[in-house]
Amino acid sequence: MARGVKTGIVATVCAGMLGVAGYGAFNIYQGLDHAGGGGGGGGSTGSLAAPVNSAPPSPQEVTETADDFLTAWSSGDIAGAAKLTDSVQTATAALTAYKTGARVTSVKVVPRPAAGTRVPFDVTATVDYPGIGPEPWTYNSSLAVGRNPLGKPAVTWAPSVLQPDLQEGDTLVTGPGQTPGVDVVDRDGKVLDAAKYPSLTQILGQLTSRYAGSLHAGKPGIETYIKGSDGSQTKTLYILRKGVNAKLRTTLDAGIQAAAERAVAKSTGPAGATALDTETGGILAVAFNPPTGTDHALQDPQAPGSTFKIVTSTALLNAGLTPGSPSPCRSGDNVNNGKPYTNVTPDKPDATLQWDFEQSCNTGFIRQVNHIRSTTLTTTGANYFGLGPAWYVGTSTDDGSIPGGTGDELTSEMIGQGQVLMTPLNMASVAATVREGVFHQPTILQDSGLIEHRTQIGTTPLPSGVRQELQQMMHGTVTEGTAASVMSGLSGKVGAKTGSAEDGNVQPNGWFTAYRDHVAAAGIVLGGGHGNSSAGPIVAAVLGAS
Repeated sequence: MARGVKTGIVATVCAGMLGVAGYGAFNIYQGLDHAGGGGGGGGSTGSLAAPVNSAPPSPQEVTETADDFLTAWSSGDIAGAAKLTDSVQTATAALTAYKTGARVTSVKVVPRPAAGTRVPFDVTATVDYPGIGPEPWTYNSSLAVGRNPLGKPAVTWAPSVLQPDLQEGDTLVTGPGQTPGVDVVDRDGKVLDAAKYPSLTQILGQLTSRYAGSLHAGKPGIETYIKGSDGSQTKTLYILRKGVNAKLRTTLDAGIQAAAERAVAKSTGPAGATALDTETGGILAVAFNPPTGTDHALQDPQAPGSTFKIVTSTALLNAGLTPGSPSPCRSGDNVNNGKPYTNVTPDKPDATLQWDFEQSCNTGFIRQVNHIRSTTLTTTGANYFGLGPAWYVGTSTDDGSIPGGTGDELTSEMIGQGQVLMTPLNMASVAATVREGVFHQPTILQDSGLIEHRTQIGTTPLPSGVRQELQQMMHGTVTEGTAASVMSGLSGKVGAKTGSAEDGNVQPNGWFTAYRDHVAAAGIVLGGGHGNSSAGPIVAAVLGAS
């Protein structure tokens, strides 16, 4: 081909491209001679393929394409609707399965105004199951309009076009549910509702998903549901006929739970509280504020401050000390020229171990460090209080730990600082163990045999004398110590321990743990300062409801 001829063709092509530049990008095939710039024989001929439009569809194209698709779907024209998508074969199969698997005999779809390339719409499907009759199933969905491989406007196919919760590999089924519905009930059979008890929202969901399949009572209803790619029922969308719900019986107490919810809601800072049945380890209440945030009751271990002196006192009493053992309280004391510790209490040179416990004197405790070893607190926590191993209570927890140590780490751990971490669940259990004299592994289910991976944690009962002395010290904290004001008015057999723990905040975290008769509770307020004025009212309110 002569050079002049080639130049003319290229000019023509360029002019054509400029003429359509505003319309979109095109695939252009140029059948020109690629042999280099020489003239001469052997010239080849070529042609331009039809342009393929890849520009976003116009508002008119979006509306018209969506209307045509929804009209075809509503009329039962599966083939016609599928042809208006960018994946005809996949859409045909999905629309057919919607009709047969979900038993949809008719569908009415009404579009709403488009938002860009997305068109929302309202669906009223008629579901017909033998013995029940036609039932209307209404929901909302949406579709997007793009272009098919030929550049024509088309519905961008996705399973969510049929129903917004559908994902790749899912199918819709109408028939008996795979498992009966579940009512999660408290220890007296009252149904627990997350709307009423917002702190239980995640817990109730976990309990249902984990244990519904293990319940043998109940009868599934007739439902329209999503079946996942693994064959399991992932979500119920519509109930044609109710079944009989199975009951999942928890150890929770609706009245105490309500009191805990109210108490933490009054906190000005993030807070959490847990209550236990001291005789069984059954969890009576779990509450945290805000209820949509971090679970400060079960899943956010923090340094427990002076509430941990219950464990330290157990170690010291086992080592031969008594509540009356001399233990001077002087702010600024240290051990072996180590870290100096301060107190919020006034100095008392003639203080005893019990006075130090009741008044929460730090230095009175650290001066007893020679009575314990680097691992004593770790073994004491494990042997008597079950602290260390995972408890597997039936819902997600992040259990505390006592690493042990030497020097400043050991003295810090003695007063609940250093690397010691606990949750209100852990500290409520510590108080419960003092009350009963033996550790009862916490559980949120009445039938703890349903809990996967749960094994009984072996512990040793508190020596009788140690138990009595611990109860004496905790009772003294209520009658004469830092818990006196907040626990006043609570009758029965009571004991408590206050605490505060530095955590890099301007104000330390406030802690409080206590028991009243056969209910134990513990609470934390992050940045709350003194435990008696921050976490104390929460725990007192919970115990007052028992």
